[in-house]
Amino acid sequence: MNKAKDSVRYEAKVISQPMIELSGVCKDFLKPSGEVHSVLRNIHLAVAKGEFVSIVGPTGCGKSTTLSLIAGFEPPTQGMVRIRGETLQGINPLAACVFQTENAFPWKTVIDNVSLGLRLRGKDKREAYAEASRWIEIVGLKGFEGHYPHQLSGGMRKRVALAQTLIVQPEILLMDESFSALDVHTRHLMENELLKIWEETSASVIFITHDLEEAIALSDRVIVLSAGPAATVKGDYKIHLPRPRNVAEVRFDPAFMKLHEQIWNDLRDEVMISYADAARNK
Repeated sequence: MNKAKDSVRYEAKVISQPMIELSGVCKDFLKPSGEVHSVLRNIHLAVAKGEFVSIVGPTGCGKSTTLSLIAGFEPPTQGMVRIRGETLQGINPLAACVFQTENAFPWKTVIDNVSLGLRLRGKDKREAYAEASRWIEIVGLKGFEGHYPHQLSGGMRKRVALAQTLIVQPEILLMDESFSALDVHTRHLMENELLKIWEETSASVIFITHDLEEAIALSDRVIVLSAGPAATVKGDYKIHLPRPRNVAEVRFDPAFMKLHEQIWNDLRDEVMISYADAARNK
């Protein structure tokens, strides 16, 4: 896909009604001492249908909290979370999550784990197995249907997690440090696998990562959160790199390097603030 087509694709996304919208969102938690701890303050963020957005920021700035608000695991203290224009109340029915930790049941085989979501939605075993087999092949695990999680490598278990999530065809895919535990080579393979599958769907993706290079390589936009407490959106960067992308090769593109320098200048200041705050609170 050339740069002109990539630009058209991006513009088509951003002019549509947002799939996800956070308007003036604040999130506070009550400490055991009774003191109010403000995690997020006045967050404004809109994500279009089919858009891939990564969120970066210092440790403890509220990245995972933002994901929880979109998933509906937590309500905002102030402001609103809207999904397709409707205020979110309770669990987000359009979203599915892939976390850093393993979510496969160790006593179930690959095909049983992958088909579970459909079985819970009422599909009979034969139909669920047929669809699970298709997704197992899509993520490159054909032939491992009868294996148990402990018989798979870390990268293969992440492929199972992707298949488990994507088989229910979520309109919103939420990923929290999903590849951080993998070695660099497996990580690149999984990133490319994710992009290949995403480009065949219309899912909106929110991807949380500490790795700025990963964020740029994967995304249409990179959001920088400020240091906590009371983190807010400091930067919102469009990533106009052509697709399809190879996440290892795109890092050598001069445009990638320029984006990395620009975003890192924003992010570095927040990281230093976070380190200074942590040192004072020791």
